Amino acid sequence: MPINTPVAHASSLLPMPATHPSVLLAFWFAGSRESASDVQIAASHFDRATQQWSAPRFVVNRHAMAKQLGFGLRRLGNPVAWRDNQGRIHLFVVATGLGGWAASRILHLRQSNQGEDFAALSFAVDRVLPLSWLWNTSFLVRTAPLPLKDGGMMLPVYFELGIKYPVALRFDAGGEFLGMVRISSRSHLLQPTLVEATESRWLALMRDQRPEGKVAVAQTLDGGLNWSDLPDLALNNPNSSVAGLGLTPGLMFLAHNSLPLGRTALDLSTSSDGQNWALMQALALGTGNDEYSYPAMAWADNSLWVSYTDRRQAIAWQRFSISPSNR
Repeated sequence: MPINTPVAHASSLLPMPATHPSVLLAFWFAGSRESASDVQIAASHFDRATQQWSAPRFVVNRHAMAKQLGFGLRRLGNPVAWRDNQGRIHLFVVATGLGGWAASRILHLRQSNQGEDFAALSFAVDRVLPLSWLWNTSFLVRTAPLPLKDGGMMLPVYFELGIKYPVALRFDAGGEFLGMVRISSRSHLLQPTLVEATESRWLALMRDQRPEGKVAVAQTLDGGLNWSDLPDLALNNPNSSVAGLGLTPGLMFLAHNSLPLGRTALDLSTSSDGQNWALMQALALGTGNDEYSYPAMAWADNSLWVSYTDRRQAIAWQRFSISPSNR
């Protein structure tokens, strides 16, 4: 954590190429408390030479972003990172003006410095994503984009004003926004994570806001053009974010809170078909009001990396080797 920063939440992992000095980068929001005016976007990188995480630093400040936008920002939230075909890092950040999180917008930031030096990493505003006629409000981002064969990506986001529903945004290889499609017809789902089962079949696994909810599922059979709802998974979802990753056809991972209520247990499960899941590893187990939540996943350096919020005080991480027989 940055010095004198007591609260952290909502990490995002960005894997880097094998030739890059960083194995991967982590971004999260941090400050005196969630929604506080001093919250900024923090970052750290796992140095390839030292095999250690760097000291974290703040890379996005709401006052600087507001000055570039030309209007005020009240708070910053979930960051999600992506790297385009030119090697530039894009950061999608939840930001609010008036109102709470349900009145958020998604800021699209682009790397503004040249080179690969983490100490010099900086961002400039590209724009607010044009997603809603209502001043682009009530769309939020939380989970990692799904890379596409053409070098572009699909970014999962969600609408949260009154009803809740998931949406997929398509970007080209340079990071230009191309369009959007609704993932589910249901109105109680949010924070989708996209998992590639095959080149054309993807799953969206989602947070369920209903009491006694389950991990919800939708699928596309045509590479994201059309989506349809599937029956819920047997996995509990206590109104909490999940993170999924498809490593190879027939090998998928899901980090999720597994108890019917609360976020004291965080597990890593695996599946061959996206419908039937088995526990692979318990990531964290607390007591009382302990919270281990909002996981993120990435594949880098022949390892599966998982990060998550640790009791709202820091970002924790774990790294797993995957045996050839499982790949």
